[in-house]
Amino acid sequence: MAAFLLIAAIAFIIVVSTKESPRMATSFLLSDPFLQMPTENSVRVVWFTDFEGSNHRVIYGNNLELSAEATTTKLSRVREDKNSKVTPGYTQTTKRDIWRHEAEVTGLTPNRRVPYQAISVRDNGGKTEEVKSNIFSLVSTPKPGKPLKILLTSDHQLMPLTAANLQKVVETIGRVDAVFFAGDLVNIPDRASEWFDDSRGGAFFPCLQGRANYVLEKNGVKTIYHGGELIQHAPLFPAIGNHEVMGRFSMETPLNDQFDDSFPRTQAEKYYQTTNLEFDSQAKENWIKNNSFNTDTYEEIFSLPQNSSGGKKYYAVTFGDIRLVVLYVTNMWRSPSLAPKDRGRYKESEQDLNNPQKWGYGQMIFEPIAKGSNQYRWLEEELQSQEFKQAKYKIVMFHHPVHTLGGNIVPPYTDPIPRLEYASDGSLKSVRYDYPRKNDYIIRDLMPILEAAGVQFVYYGHSHLWNRFVSSSGMHFLESSNVGNTYGAHIGENRRPIPTDNPNLDYVAVGNPNGLEPVVPIIAPLLDENGQSLPYIASNDITVFSILDTSNGTVSSYYFDTRQPNSEVVKFDEFAIGLSVHR
Repeated sequence: MAAFLLIAAIAFIIVVSTKESPRMATSFLLSDPFLQMPTENSVRVVWFTDFEGSNHRVIYGNNLELSAEATTTKLSRVREDKNSKVTPGYTQTTKRDIWRHEAEVTGLTPNRRVPYQAISVRDNGGKTEEVKSNIFSLVSTPKPGKPLKILLTSDHQLMPLTAANLQKVVETIGRVDAVFFAGDLVNIPDRASEWFDDSRGGAFFPCLQGRANYVLEKNGVKTIYHGGELIQHAPLFPAIGNHEVMGRFSMETPLNDQFDDSFPRTQAEKYYQTTNLEFDSQAKENWIKNNSFNTDTYEEIFSLPQNSSGGKKYYAVTFGDIRLVVLYVTNMWRSPSLAPKDRGRYKESEQDLNNPQKWGYGQMIFEPIAKGSNQYRWLEEELQSQEFKQAKYKIVMFHHPVHTLGGNIVPPYTDPIPRLEYASDGSLKSVRYDYPRKNDYIIRDLMPILEAAGVQFVYYGHSHLWNRFVSSSGMHFLESSNVGNTYGAHIGENRRPIPTDNPNLDYVAVGNPNGLEPVVPIIAPLLDENGQSLPYIASNDITVFSILDTSNGTVSSYYFDTRQPNSEVVKFDEFAIGLSVHR
């Protein structure tokens, strides 16, 4: 009882101090500590500094009497450039020195929280100085049967409403037990400030740690939001979205241009053969990576389960009653524009037709999920594992939508097929890309094995809205990604921009292309101008979050109208994912 009261008192102090001065106690740490990789009797604590320092450690226990030494590594690819929102600013692309510290806290008892604090020592003018975080609480993986509340979120990307969204999570739900994040954590993964200290006040870690300072103005009223103190107490389980993938590397070009410049590995390998370079195998792999795309910064920031097939890119974990399967299902987002000068999802720029190294190759898929691919074979094994079969709740998370009213589901999720048109003189006239619906890997290959395995719930993001669906077998689909902005729902007159020059490609301009009808929220749906209930939320003023409660298997969704900062959060939908689906 004494230990419990101590933790409660500490938690109260933290909440008060965070609300009054969210950066007061952690001004010299680049991030607060956050939790990763919980096991039955351990959890990893990770934090970042902009100094190398020494004697990085975590102290923990009821009286902070135990200590765990941290391992320190340096992020290898993070940089800033002229578009970074930091003070002082940068005039060119410049490497930024950031160190990551990870300590494994062991000897924990399941379901029992203990206080902890991260400490780094730095040289301050010739004198050593201990820099400490606030005191938070940690816990190992919960045992089956432990009721859990889990935040479902995605597509933060430093969007205007993100800090407000996460602040309302804490004010409404309190402390959550985990965060399931369906991708697109930031905008440019190699821009360090987007993770840590963007001057606009809404960087990734500050928002999820209650240390943001984002000024949101609605209807002439300014409100400051601090985000929510979440991942200091709860492990974060992310999936890779398209914004976790960085394109071709350069120290000369702006980071935005590099992000937009992903290039197929197969093409990079072909160009390597023409360079006459003689690298060893590792150097060759680095050359190809630097000339194609990578997820290095994402993988360096997070500690995640690893497998021989995909490393950290896709994984599975057991967390309480849940078996969570996280897949790498995302592709390169390119513009739907058909303008002659534009390089997009359906075509190459006319000015670059004779220079294939400048081609975008359409919406290339980063990691195959088609039947027979490495990821697919790994998934087949996972779905046959005892950990999966014995789990009460079987959940799959990835970034790209399965069913949605959003725009990013068109064209279908398949490899672009090039269609080359030549002029009468034999010169290349155009390069177009087709995406046959029958080849959609998510619908054709992925969904059948998830249904057959009894997956009850598929969670994803990408289109920046809220909508949900349920299949005839009872498998639920949720896209809850409107945390800060939206690009709209494509119904009625709001048609997706699609090419019409190939009648054999039946791209769907409105509605969900994959058949299921969206479910209207059952509690408090928003209404259209005619007073009809909307089956979605797509708003730049109303932000949405969803909570999975394992005590009863329900997924509840809430909205908050930022135009009315003193208004209540509204619970507008709820459904139960059930114990099984019909197979």
